[in-house]
Amino acid sequence: MNRDLSYAAVMGRKNEIMKQAIGIDYSVFESGSIAFDYERMMREAGYTLEEIQEIQSSTSVGNTPIIELRNLTALARKFAPKGKGARIFIKDEACNPSGSFKARRAANAVYHAKKHGYKGVIAATSGNYGAAVASQAAMRGLKCIIVQECYDSKMIGQPEILEKQRACEAYGAEVVQLSVGPELFYTFLTLLEDTGYFNASLYTPFGIAGVETLGYELAIQFREKVGKDPDKVVVTHAGGGNVTGTARGLIKAGAEGVEVVGASVDLSGLHMASDTDFNRKSFTTGHTGFGIPFATWPDRADVPRNAARPLRYLDRYVLVRQGEVFYMTEALSVLEGLERGPAGNTSLTAAFMLAQEMDEDQIIVVQETEYTGAGKHPLPQLSFAKKNGIEILFGNPDTEMPGKNIVFPEDPSMIKVRDFDLDKARTSYIKNCITNNKVSEVTKEDLEFLAADTKTDERFVLNILTELGVKVK
Repeated sequence: MNRDLSYAAVMGRKNEIMKQAIGIDYSVFESGSIAFDYERMMREAGYTLEEIQEIQSSTSVGNTPIIELRNLTALARKFAPKGKGARIFIKDEACNPSGSFKARRAANAVYHAKKHGYKGVIAATSGNYGAAVASQAAMRGLKCIIVQECYDSKMIGQPEILEKQRACEAYGAEVVQLSVGPELFYTFLTLLEDTGYFNASLYTPFGIAGVETLGYELAIQFREKVGKDPDKVVVTHAGGGNVTGTARGLIKAGAEGVEVVGASVDLSGLHMASDTDFNRKSFTTGHTGFGIPFATWPDRADVPRNAARPLRYLDRYVLVRQGEVFYMTEALSVLEGLERGPAGNTSLTAAFMLAQEMDEDQIIVVQETEYTGAGKHPLPQLSFAKKNGIEILFGNPDTEMPGKNIVFPEDPSMIKVRDFDLDKARTSYIKNCITNNKVSEVTKEDLEFLAADTKTDERFVLNILTELGVKVK
């Protein structure tokens, strides 16, 4: 029987394809309106924390060390008010087999695929997750296909993504590379349908639950090392899984009092689906082009219901600039002898400034690092930026204009965090729920869900619904 492979036909079959490729019937968690039973989905479709720890341990994932950055702490204290300057730590996730925390997500997903008899796994990702899935698939003896959005229409590839292609192929994966545009999801769906492979999505309950071990470990390690929980945990925010999983792990460890801070690189004005903007950014993840859209509408993902719900867990969301992250990447290497990639250093840049607001006896921890090398290193990224007409300057990072220049701080005192209004994101999310679900009135269950999904209360949600003219049944 010939299948209709037109774009419209494949998109029309997406839910059927997804159900077959994931094995989850998302409808059992839904109420027919906005609300769905998130905790039940995580509980029934995922694994227990103990099961995940065993799965990850079997492929040498997890139990990564925490490292105190004494020299960067001393530098932060130099610019902090008297008595301020919290101790800065990192959790060194670069020690995982594929060099990033994404190994935790991949270990769970690939194990689940193997357990349920899939012959291979497919993931659509241009980031570290591709290498993580390829690495775990190699260990479990499964085939692996990684679909990357890699080039602009001139077939010029972003160096960080090309580095990740190299890593995926090194682990034996087939890499399908595409130019920026809507063909990514179409190609992903047709490959799933053609192969019958498992959809190792970043956003399934398996993937998000895999990150819970990170938050849990972090709390236990700090209690053992310094006798208390950290005061703040800074998480690089892109699609939301890092924030969600880490926060849920902290909660499972009984560390509910820890402040969870998200950090993204400010790429305001650059559109991720734009052919002209694609190569005018120097960060392929951990930036506002993912961080804000995924916070305000998480169900834009490649699964019907996204298990990454960052607004449920964020206490604060801050932005940093490209030049500041490059500067801090160099500082980490020179002052601490640790060469790490840009994703974790986004949070490190924020932590450097946030530490200056905190007391000296407090602790702030950057919950992940990533490997670096080839296209992920600052030098090829900056060379690529120059080739694309981006000006490289030293000055005040506040003058940086994404897509036009990268401004290194003349002095570390110029590094800043810029708060993004979480209530603005929460409002946008509620509006998107109303618009995308095409509802004119909501149920009491919807109201409770929206309050939980935005970490607010029913009064906050009701105020937004009143502005929209939406009634509660």
